[in-house]
Amino acid sequence: MTRENHRRTAFLGVLLAGVTAFGAAPASAAPEAASRPASPPPVSDFRGVNWADPRDNYADDAVVPSGLSTSDSYATAYAKSRAIIGGFSELGANTVRLPVNPTSVNGPFWKAYRGAIDAATARGFKVILGYWEADNAKDGKIDHQAAWDQMWARITSAYARNSKVYFEPMNEPFGYTSQEWRDVAADWLATHRFVPRDRILIGGIKYSEDVKPVCADSRLDGTRIALHNYGFWHTDWTSVDQWKQDFKERIGTCASRTILDEFGATMTSGLDYNGPVNGSNEIAYIQAATDTIREMGLGSVYWPGLRTGDTYSLTTLQGSGTRLSLTVNNPSGLDRLHWAWKQ
Repeated sequence: MTRENHRRTAFLGVLLAGVTAFGAAPASAAPEAASRPASPPPVSDFRGVNWADPRDNYADDAVVPSGLSTSDSYATAYAKSRAIIGGFSELGANTVRLPVNPTSVNGPFWKAYRGAIDAATARGFKVILGYWEADNAKDGKIDHQAAWDQMWARITSAYARNSKVYFEPMNEPFGYTSQEWRDVAADWLATHRFVPRDRILIGGIKYSEDVKPVCADSRLDGTRIALHNYGFWHTDWTSVDQWKQDFKERIGTCASRTILDEFGATMTSGLDYNGPVNGSNEIAYIQAATDTIREMGLGSVYWPGLRTGDTYSLTTLQGSGTRLSLTVNNPSGLDRLHWAWKQ
C-alpha cells in the first residue's frame, strides 16, 4: 500500500477475549505436510486481515510484523503469533496475509518467522505470503532477481506441501506494463510448477488495481487473483453506488477468482461505518467494499488487521512478551467485515 504512515492511535476498549500465550512450540517444530484438499476452497472462504510491519512492509532489511522482533527465537515468535492469530480468530477471520522479502527469508530471521506461519496454520488459518520490495527501491519491480528467486525457492521448499499456505509472487507490480507483469507471473508459475495453482495469488496490474488482464491470460489459468482498492484513490467520491461500480469495473467477470487482499479506511477517528454517509468518502467506500464482497462472493483481506501506528489498523496490540491481546479500534468497522463475510 502506498500512502503516508499515519501515526494517530485510539482505543475503543473492545477486548478480544483475553487471548494470551503461556507456552510455545518447541524450537524444533516444523510445519506438517498437509494433503491437498479434495476441492479448493472458493475465494469467499478467504476471510482475512493483513498483519503488517509498522513501516508498511517496504523494507530493505527484514520485514517484521507488529509485535514480533528480529531477536525472537522460533519458540517466542510462535507464542507471540499464537496470541495474535487467536485475536484475529476472535474477529471472525480465517486468513492472514504476511509480508516477505529476501532479507526476511534468505537471512537469519527466517527461522523465527516460520514460527508465525506455523502458529497460523496450526490454528487452521490460511496464510498468504506476499513479496514486498524494499523501501529504497519502490519502483514497482522486483528489486534483485537472484535474491527474489532464492527467497521463493526457500519458501516453496518449506511450504509447498502445506495446503494452508498461499503464495503471492509480488505486491503491487506497478512498475511493469500489463504484458511485462503477466510474463513475470507466467515465469514464476513455470519455475514453481509443483505448487498447485489454486494456492497462488497473482496481483492485478499496476497497483493490483485491475484483475481483468490477468484473468484473461490463459497462461495464468487456475490461479487466484489479488485486487487492491482504496478510498484515498478518489477522495471526492461520496456515493456508495459510485464506489460499487468502480469495484465491479476492476473485477469484470473474474469474481470467482478474485481476493480483495488490500482494502481499508480510518479506524481510529470514531467514524460510524454503519451509519449514513453524510458526505464521508471513507464511509461510502467501506460500505461499498463490504457490500461488493458480499454480493460478488469475493475473498477479502482487510488492511490491516494489525499494524502499529496505522490509523487504518482494525486492532491495537496490548501486552508484552508473549502475553498479548488485541483491542478493536472501531466496532462498526468490524461489523462491516462481518457483513461482508456473512457472519
